[in-house]
Amino acid sequence: MTAELVREVMTPGVVAVRPDASLVEAARLMRAQDIGDVVVADGQHVVGVLTDRDITVRAVAEGADPLTVSAQSVCTPDPLTVAPGDPLTQAVALMRAHAVRRLPVIEDGLPVGMVSLGDIAEGRDPGSALADISRADPDDGAPV
Repeated sequence: MTAELVREVMTPGVVAVRPDASLVEAARLMRAQDIGDVVVADGQHVVGVLTDRDITVRAVAEGADPLTVSAQSVCTPDPLTVAPGDPLTQAVALMRAHAVRRLPVIEDGLPVGMVSLGDIAEGRDPGSALADISRADPDDGAPV
């Protein structure tokens, strides 16, 4: 049976940083949690999503100092969101229309999880190549 709702495939729980957290703090948290993104939250209010790619492309590649640059200054502000009870088709449509790979899941105004392309692939077609890749452990920098 394939998943139909966001709650059936989302990764529950949210790893968050304050808007004024440095990029180094955010990157260390990503490494410790083995994740590629964090929510940037001011209290319980989501103000953005910061990915490992954002840190690389929007800060480090521009020569910014990751010790002094804030998460809020580099994150994608005001991210699109979905609710746990939303249909997966809605999440897919948002991702496709806005070329994003992950969406915060918000319930009653509070972040409760994240849903990614990989989560959706696993929920819809667990035997697909994308689902297999999403389940695999990161390569830890092993040569290709």
